[in-house]
Parts: sequence; C-alpha cells; structure tokens
Amino acid sequence: MLTRKQHELLIFIDRHLRETGFSPSFEEMKGALGLRSKSGIHRLITALEERGFLRRRAHRARALEVIRLPENLAPRPRAAPPKAPEAPLGPNVIRGPFGGAQARPAPPPEAAPVTLPLFGRIAAGLPIEALRDQGANIEVPAALLGGGEHYALEVAGDSMVDAGILDGDTVIIRRSDTAENGSIVVALVDENEVTLKRIRRRGNSIALEPANPRHETRIFGPDRVRVQGQLVGLLRRY
Repeated sequence: MLTRKQHELLIFIDRHLRETGFSPSFEEMKGALGLRSKSGIHRLITALEERGFLRRRAHRARALEVIRLPENLAPRPRAAPPKAPEAPLGPNVIRGPFGGAQARPAPPPEAAPVTLPLFGRIAAGLPIEALRDQGANIEVPAALLGGGEHYALEVAGDSMVDAGILDGDTVIIRRSDTAENGSIVVALVDENEVTLKRIRRRGNSIALEPANPRHETRIFGPDRVRVQGQLVGLLRRY
C-alpha cells in the first residue's frame, strides 16, 4: 500500500521517463508534488525503493527506473478475440513444404536508419554553423525523429548531467527558432556563443539554466538569445 504522495511521485516519474527518456530532477519532483524541500523527495524515493517500485542505477546522475506500478494501474489483459464460425466439414488438404520446417511469414521491415550531419563538440565562441564538420555524419534510428530537419551534436562538459546528458554524449536536435518554456535547446548567445541549456522566459528576460548545481543560471535580454534547435533524443556509447 502506498501513501498518496508516494503514489503521486511514482506516477510522475513513470510519465516523465516515458515522455523524455530520462528521470526528472529532484527540483522537478519537488515542484510536481508541491513540497518545500528535497529531503521529502529523498524519503519518498527511499520508501518506493524499499517497496520494490523504484530502482536507482549506481554511478549515474538522476538514474531512476520504475520496476512496477500499483496493481490498479497495471495494464488490463486484453479480451480474447471472438471465435470464428466453424467451417463446414470437408476434405482436409495439407499443403507443403514437406521437406523442412514450416515457412513463416517474414517480419515487417524496420525503418532504415537516418543519416544526420554531426556537428562538432559544442563550444563557446562559435556559432552552430561553424561547428559543422562537412565530412562527419551519424546514423540514428528513424524512431527518434519526427517531422522537420535534424542534426546531431556532441556534448562537451557536465552542465546538463542532472538532465541525463553527460560529457561525450551525442544529442539529436530538431532545427527550430522557437521552443516551449522549460525545454532543452541549443541557444546562440550574442551571435557568437553556443550552449545547450534549459530555456526559461521570465518577463522580458531569458534564462538559460544548467542542470548541475555547480553551474550558474545566466540571464539575458530577449535580443541576445536565439534558439537554434530543440533536444529530441540522445545517443550514448559505453
């Protein structure tokens, strides 16, 4: 039996994982549950671990895994399909092949990988177009992409580790000059500095927020920041 707050947190983590591919930050969990401190989130996560609903992955930032959901949220078994009417009796004809295993229908073909341009490691002092390496490309699963134009970008640094983005990761970006408040974007600052951060609009200002408490949030006027794309996927090699 879960408490109401334990239930709310488990559902929020599960939904966040399915929508984004990575677990929410403690700050996001605290805001979603309306708690005043992160210590309450720590206690709830520990309780969910002890009850076998959550698992923490060792040596990874913000790595939570939902093991199971409460029984009242488990998927219901599908009803058995109605039986087809029995055919009238007649001669049975067994068709070949007889020389080996029975042939099975071929599985549906998977979508071919998509080749994207791979930009260099994101670095201050260079606009995004200057990062392009004309000879570098990368193949990504088509399922990661939606509509629009995309490119890949290699991440340098640890400013977004609490968002599950590590140094050396490859992020998939959909080209766009707009982004929803709170989304992770590639932003061009003062026409010469590129950065991967979470964007927040605060009145007439724009905040570029890191996902690492060791880095500071930077505030700019709206004319100093230009969105160049929005994060849609992440690739990692081990």
